[in-house]
Amino acid sequence: MKNRLKVLRAERDWNQQDLADALGVSRQSVNAIETGKYDPSLPLAFRISDLFALPIEAIFLRD
Repeated sequence: MKNRLKVLRAERDWNQQDLADALGVSRQSVNAIETGKYDPSLPLAFRISDLFALPIEAIFLRD
């Protein structure tokens, strides 16, 4: 699944570790989500959505 996570993170001047800490996941998980190698669970997708104050559909895009 494609996503805008890297762009949203960069807009806030966060590195992957900053985002990982905010979400309670590892930096490797953030990297895997950003590169499309891992699709987040629904609860994690909601945490990402809440953190960026955007609907899930604005972050995660259909292929």
